[in-house]
Amino acid sequence: MKGLIVRQPFADMIVSGEKKWEVRTRRTGVRGKILILSEGYALGTVELSDVLGPFTPEELAEYRDLHRADYEFLKEYSRGRELYAWVLENPRRFAKKVRVDIPRGAQVWVNVELPEMLGAERD
Repeated sequence: MKGLIVRQPFADMIVSGEKKWEVRTRRTGVRGKILILSEGYALGTVELSDVLGPFTPEELAEYRDLHRADYEFLKEYSRGRELYAWVLENPRRFAKKVRVDIPRGAQVWVNVELPEMLGAERD
């Protein structure tokens, strides 16, 4: 299963449903159910349904309630590049976070094999 690496506290906000857009500097062709990974753990799943943009930090700042990042963070993160909003739906937090093997150097996406005990939770 595809796993998206997200820093804290944003990863927890995503699986709780508080954060509905993930801001990135690139588009992605990935769609469907993905894992949210942070600090070596799978926290839950969401559906990546769309990519919106490009946006400037100023434009994205108007949607703070959806992405939860303040303007200064957006400006620093963009470093003059365009930003995109990855639209996330149907968040589901695992009852217990699951340790996963993230290859060294991975920064955005990784393919993850979840233990069989989670088979029912990821369907």
